[in-house]
Amino acid sequence: MRPFEWKGVFPALLTPFTAADELDLPLFAKNLEEQLDAGVDGIVLGGTLGEASVLTTDEKEQLVKFAIATAAGRVPVVLNIAEGATREALRQAELAEKWGADGLMLLPPMRYKSDHRETVHYFTTIAKSTALPIMIYNNPVDYKIEVTLDMFEDLTASPNITAVKESTRDVTNVTRMINRFGKRFKLLCGVDTLAMEELCLGADGWVAGLVDAFPKETVTIYRLVKAGKLEEAAAIYRWFMPLLELDIHPKLVQYIKLAATATGIGSEYVRAPRLALEGKEREEVMGIISRGLANRPKL
Repeated sequence: MRPFEWKGVFPALLTPFTAADELDLPLFAKNLEEQLDAGVDGIVLGGTLGEASVLTTDEKEQLVKFAIATAAGRVPVVLNIAEGATREALRQAELAEKWGADGLMLLPPMRYKSDHRETVHYFTTIAKSTALPIMIYNNPVDYKIEVTLDMFEDLTASPNITAVKESTRDVTNVTRMINRFGKRFKLLCGVDTLAMEELCLGADGWVAGLVDAFPKETVTIYRLVKAGKLEEAAAIYRWFMPLLELDIHPKLVQYIKLAATATGIGSEYVRAPRLALEGKEREEVMGIISRGLANRPKL
């Protein structure tokens, strides 16, 4: 395991597929190289945007090993775990470590709405099973379980639970976490439309979505904010906002894949039950993307 910090821009990478519904590793490599050239600080595989729920274990293994080989030590490779059963999450954590992943992003149990005790037990059981650093993904809007501050208090006993993907949609949660825990947990914004606000409030990084189509703009905003150049960052962020709003829709996978296709580093192929966009919906989303491209700032 290579040591790393949970800070900076971590793309939640798309999983590209071919027309035959197989992994498109050449296209994955093309997108990853664009991310690395832009200066991202790590990558997350198999998240929501990575279509985790429809990937097989063999495909996850291919993605992790291919990403590690392509990144060649330039950035850490993090694998998301989103499982319904603790025993399966434990197996995924074991496999991630075996495959060479540098860290884990961990969602609460899928489908069953666990209470405080069950949620903490789930996280701590997995943490005890692995040496990998863990980022808790706190997204009660989409996944129905909020990891509360009291739960995080219990999780401080697990030394390798070291970061949080903050996706509660409540920017004040950044301040609450810092007030209560200081620097115990690194905080990474997980909602594109709140990224600059949370970075200004002290978040350490950004697990980003539209970075899959616009890596340089995403990294530039992060670096400008951290350098205190807020007006410059805000100008890019205002341009970016209509595009960033594609990240907070139930069809974010299709929307962001369409954006990545438009910028030449992705394709529209998704895995069923998702279907590629068509008709008026595709035209409307493509209109947002086209307007963004027409007014794309010079960095």
